[in-house]
Amino acid sequence: MTEQSELNTEKLLKKIDNFLEGFYSDLLMVKRESRLTAETYKISSREFLLWCSENKIKLNTVSQKELLYFVSYRKTDSSCGSLTIAKDLSALKALGQYLVSLGTWKENYVSLLERPKIARNLPKVLSQEQVNHLLEVIDTSNTLGIRDRALFELIYSCGLRISEACSLLASNVHMEEMIIIVRGKGDKERIVPFGYEAKQRIEAYLAVRPELAGKKNPPELFLNFRGDPISRKGVWKRFREIEALAGIYAKVHTLRHSFATHLLAGGADLRSVQELLGHADLATTQIYTHVNDMQLKNQHKKYFPGHLNSEQD
Repeated sequence: MTEQSELNTEKLLKKIDNFLEGFYSDLLMVKRESRLTAETYKISSREFLLWCSENKIKLNTVSQKELLYFVSYRKTDSSCGSLTIAKDLSALKALGQYLVSLGTWKENYVSLLERPKIARNLPKVLSQEQVNHLLEVIDTSNTLGIRDRALFELIYSCGLRISEACSLLASNVHMEEMIIIVRGKGDKERIVPFGYEAKQRIEAYLAVRPELAGKKNPPELFLNFRGDPISRKGVWKRFREIEALAGIYAKVHTLRHSFATHLLAGGADLRSVQELLGHADLATTQIYTHVNDMQLKNQHKKYFPGHLNSEQD
């Protein structure tokens, strides 16, 4: 590559990145998307813009045909399954809306494309005994252990996403009412109650939190050893250590799945669980009813071997 072509490439990449910064800001400030969603859309859109550049396609000339070519190109990548393609299309749809607002596109051509069908796997769920064991192995003889017990107890007790637990403000924890105000996807707030066990663990943590907060004292509830808000990576790391001690291997998000499944198994209605989880679509919550059906079938096979006709599965 010549020096001139390197300069041209550098200018092009800078132009694309500058454009994407505007798109990213629009997602956060106008569309009120979460930071994680905005970052994901930005990455996927960059792939599309680079592809357009490599194929000498101007953005204002893109039509449904070029979009189909791009999707076909992505499918040639062995690492891009139907879920990745679906995420790409969600990102491009948001990009299309932005381009329409700028007047670059007359209409959002991405809306004309059909999303790939995604086979949804049933989420892994822990039993109540497994959750209890996982939480009980946490060493609460030190400040970080007290924090961890409160953190994971609250994630399970309220069905929180990791990002929601990390961004939870101390001022949004109401101990007397035993509720928290959670800021979820799309910056939407919801009120979630927590149980007595979680209350006791939070109270214990609040008593030692000043040791972590020091002079910084950020508004977030859960802090790391430096006194800064705990990060998603920090939560994952601590959970892996706890998994190893408990001999139970799952993901932090499995606590959220378990929360929902245990509620439904206990008789909670689907709409209430939807509200507690912060799902925009009831269909997303319904997957937990299939988990219960599968557990019931597995128990039947276990205790009544030979009495379940496999052809009727």
